[in-house]
Amino acid sequence: MSEASPRFDTAYRHLIWKTLALFLSYLAVAMSLPVLPVYVTQQLHYGNVLAGLAVGITFLATILTRSQAGTLTDRIGGKHSMRRGLVIYTIASLVCWVSAWPLFPISFSYGLLIVGRLLLGWGESLALVGMLGWSIEQMGPARAGRVIALSGMAIYGAFAVGSPLGLAIFQHFGFTGLMLVCATLPLLGLAMIKNMPEGALQNGVRESFWRILGRIWRPGLTVGLQGVGFAALGAFITLHFINQGWAYGSLGLTLFGSGFVGMRLFCGHLPDKIGGSRVAIVSLAIEATGQFLLWSANEPAWALLGALLTGIGCSMIFPSMGMEVVKRVPPQLRGTAVGGFAAFQDIAYGLTGPVAGLFADHYGYASVFLVGGIAATMGIGTAILTGREKT
Repeated sequence: MSEASPRFDTAYRHLIWKTLALFLSYLAVAMSLPVLPVYVTQQLHYGNVLAGLAVGITFLATILTRSQAGTLTDRIGGKHSMRRGLVIYTIASLVCWVSAWPLFPISFSYGLLIVGRLLLGWGESLALVGMLGWSIEQMGPARAGRVIALSGMAIYGAFAVGSPLGLAIFQHFGFTGLMLVCATLPLLGLAMIKNMPEGALQNGVRESFWRILGRIWRPGLTVGLQGVGFAALGAFITLHFINQGWAYGSLGLTLFGSGFVGMRLFCGHLPDKIGGSRVAIVSLAIEATGQFLLWSANEPAWALLGALLTGIGCSMIFPSMGMEVVKRVPPQLRGTAVGGFAAFQDIAYGLTGPVAGLFADHYGYASVFLVGGIAATMGIGTAILTGREKT
């Protein structure tokens, strides 16, 4: 399909609308993240452990349902999978809304909240994997890198906008008001994709999830190693600046996000043009440089440069390796493969926080960036092996 053809123009326009729908749905996740600890500790009067559980259990549900979301996408189509995910998003937010009704005992309210958060993770899996499978089928596997890059911009854009927006709504309308907003946004996304055509279902031999993982573990491991530095910076850069007595700790996150989004905007086409492994190798080298700068910096300017380089480096690794995953499986297995691939990054994000916290307790906050730099350096090796592997 030529980029000058009317068919491409239609497919690309649909991709932009699907990206916007994904952005709206992810706001339901992002807006609740900064609010949940406050709600659980101050209104339900539980401790930090249960507050952390309410936040983290959504990501656990996402990890556990990636395989199911991929299989469903392959069998019934990406549009149907994405639609189900958006509906489940709304149901999840409504369950959380009901949990805040004052007529329930606090323990029952918390239990309902956990159910809602689990449903939210399930909806996230279906919406993302469905959108990717649907869009790659319509745009063609040669443009898989561009599709994945746009989906990432929707997700991280939602997190950038959602945190302050969620806190503002919570302060003015309370938790119930926020949950009603979160229930409405996925319905807007559902309306945006309603009239778009479903992609063609691909026939062929099915394989087990574990057999598919055997095909994609190298690019999956690469993106998982990249995620260590990403998660370490997000969790500990502010605390590192405070511990060092430096100002502008929040600027580190701003620079990271700017580098990340800027690369997606201006270089999102590179994996499709020059190859995913080449882009990933250079990106991991940049990420490792940024992490080592954060580890060794003795003044804030160098640490801020490290944060910027980390964002630039992290940005293109997921779409680059995602393109390699698409090349390694036949069309009827793409959804399952993309779901399994995304799980590698989910696991890296989930494990990095507590493990890096142990390093910070014993060796100081700077040590977590040393770990991130080592992980990114190891990722260069797996990216090289991915490039050499025959597809």
